[in-house]
Amino acid sequence: MIFDEFSPSRTRRTLTAGGRTLRALGLDGPLTGVLTLIVCIGVLVVYSASGQNIKMVEHHLANIAIAVTAMLALARLASPQYLRLFAPIAYTLGVLLLIVVAVTGHIGKGAQRWLDVGFMRFQPSEIMKLAVPMMCAWYMHERPLPPSFKDLIVMGIMIGIPTAMIVMQPDLGTALLIAASGLIVLLLAGLQFQIILVSIPLLVCGAWGGWHFIHEYQRQRVLMFLNPENDPLGAGYHIIQSQIAIGSGGVFGKGYMNGSQAQLEFLPERSTDFIFAVIGEEFGLLGQLLILTLYGIVIGRALYLANQGQDTFARLTGGAIALSFFVYAFVNSGMVSGILPVVGVPLPLISYGGTSMVTLLAGFGILMSLHSHRKLIGS
Repeated sequence: MIFDEFSPSRTRRTLTAGGRTLRALGLDGPLTGVLTLIVCIGVLVVYSASGQNIKMVEHHLANIAIAVTAMLALARLASPQYLRLFAPIAYTLGVLLLIVVAVTGHIGKGAQRWLDVGFMRFQPSEIMKLAVPMMCAWYMHERPLPPSFKDLIVMGIMIGIPTAMIVMQPDLGTALLIAASGLIVLLLAGLQFQIILVSIPLLVCGAWGGWHFIHEYQRQRVLMFLNPENDPLGAGYHIIQSQIAIGSGGVFGKGYMNGSQAQLEFLPERSTDFIFAVIGEEFGLLGQLLILTLYGIVIGRALYLANQGQDTFARLTGGAIALSFFVYAFVNSGMVSGILPVVGVPLPLISYGGTSMVTLLAGFGILMSLHSHRKLIGS
């Protein structure tokens, strides 16, 4: 009968076959499904935010294809032992590339962050988003937890070297994200509460001292965060236009491709850093809550997979990948909403941009590899 094609038993067999295929590829079904949904939503939003620019969407799809290939390769082929051996190599290579950037890097928009290799440009700082937490996890793999004072000093140096080099590019947003990814490993390793309390005033003093060394435009961003109306056509323009876009969207939004702030190009960086404001204008509060809910599912599932890790390296690396994703989402949504200063952090898996997309999906590929190989070893 024709209805046999839609019978429950046939559907179950199809779902079971799909699950077996995902497991054979080293992928986690729930996590892969939600990531796919977020990326698909991102394509639709980029199309609208770019003013229906087909070439930009095609380039975005090409970046997604590269990122998915990286995720599949890492999930299927990268065993925990290989990743552990590769961690110091990736860290060393990343630091060397940052040195090359400082000497001969491509300059764009007043920053020296890119390497031009002919057929493509990329930011070596993106490598450090994965290399720094993996290096810290590698260092703590065979050491007792919680980390000793000596271990904290060593990992502080590991985190501080690339962070300082990226601040000098200047790229304060990426530097803060990389520092956060390393600090997350310290927290997951069982950093003592007393040390955390002592560190707070030290961080405050460090921030006060760093204020005198950051660039003038970075200081203006912090000042405009406190009162953007002081310079509505200059440093405060981004956040004011973003808040107008989000506020005008209301609860239900103006409709897909009907946002005036985005479509009339009042909103700057609408395809990259401020794409969350486009979602708020076109899909309203409900659209933004949907994105945040999907992010919450990804983070929860990623933490669950990380908790199943077979050793210290797997658990620390997986936990750092999961919580770093949370930091990315929190910083971008907070920046666009006006509760955090403006920094150059894209909305994860949605904003236009290739290097960030590859880094994020590669990280989830590593996480799923650590989990799938754990099950194989345990069987």
